[in-house]
Amino acid sequence: MTDDRERWALILGASSGMGEATALALAAAGYNIAGVHLDFRAGMAHVEGIKREIVARGVDAFYANMNAADDEKRHAFLDALDARLEPARAAGRRPYVRVVMHSLAFGSLVPFLAEDPKAAVDRKKMEMTQDVMANSLVYWAQDLWRRGLLGRGSRFFAMTSEGSSRVVPSYGVVSSAKAALESHIRQLAMEFARLDTGVTANAIRAGVTLTPALMKIPEKDAIIAAAEKRNPTGRMTTPQDVANAIVALSGPGTDFISGEIIGVDGGEYITGS
Repeated sequence: MTDDRERWALILGASSGMGEATALALAAAGYNIAGVHLDFRAGMAHVEGIKREIVARGVDAFYANMNAADDEKRHAFLDALDARLEPARAAGRRPYVRVVMHSLAFGSLVPFLAEDPKAAVDRKKMEMTQDVMANSLVYWAQDLWRRGLLGRGSRFFAMTSEGSSRVVPSYGVVSSAKAALESHIRQLAMEFARLDTGVTANAIRAGVTLTPALMKIPEKDAIIAAAEKRNPTGRMTTPQDVANAIVALSGPGTDFISGEIIGVDGGEYITGS
């Protein structure tokens, strides 16, 4: 059966890396894009360029510069998105959020143990990282569902990494958040299915990818060198690889894929350390 509803994609972390590439790829596939990002003034010109590229593909671009983990700002954004969709509803186009991509990379890259307490993780850093990189997914899913913005066929994709099960010296706080994120995906997949919503939820485990988030990791050079050596394709994963996978997984025939951790890495993960 042909789906003639108006499709929107909500990208959390839409101004760079995998989020940017996915927004542009979904726009090219006919999705309107709602993007949430957090950038200083210097980065806004780049964001405006992304929006122009999206609109040039003949679809709508609705972006907000905000903290995606802030409850009040999330509610205000969804109020505004609801209002943005109202003309389409009035015209009978039946808009809905078909794709939700959670690609928030804002956490503490510090060890658990350090002689100087200021150099190690503390409660504030741990809870902030968990809240932004893991728990915020649940709150966005709750609000989107309660507001009726989702529909049968809606897809959630949360970006994880092999750090959820492997150790990098400065990555422990983020590792714990990624592990929690994967757990949240499993729980959401189960609950959406039991409620017969037609909504699925999966985690995308990309290989090591050159993104602004990677470049903030102190061990980035060693991580990049190891990935280039390990990956059987002879190259690293790119943001476009991830975007292409999400476009494909958002299409028809994927309704029974849910609760999974899907690798997009050219076989990098299976080669071991």
